[in-house]
Amino acid sequence: MPVTIYHLPRCSTSRNVLAEIRSRGIEPEVIEYLKTPPLRADLLRLAKDSGLGVRGLLRQKGTPYYELGLGDPTLTDAQLLDAIEAHPVLLNRPIVVGPRGTRLIRPMELLDEVL
Repeated sequence: MPVTIYHLPRCSTSRNVLAEIRSRGIEPEVIEYLKTPPLRADLLRLAKDSGLGVRGLLRQKGTPYYELGLGDPTLTDAQLLDAIEAHPVLLNRPIVVGPRGTRLIRPMELLDEVL
């Protein structure tokens, strides 16, 4: 099974995870999600497969999370997905899809769970 990383090149954690995947002899599909935002169906699959749910995909730091009021617990998954689609920077990173599962790789040790 191929490995996919949802990657942001300017993020040191994302760069380190990508380097670690490659150090294991794996060349993953790299999706720079600010250049190629995931489709809604992909976001739903990532939310489900990672066990995070849609809210768990959201990144707060360095994003418009607070300005958009996304901490409001009454917002639906559909509303949160609308926000991620409008502002892909809200997608937390790096998310890796591997042969053993899908995880937000924070901390790095979680990479072993998916590879």
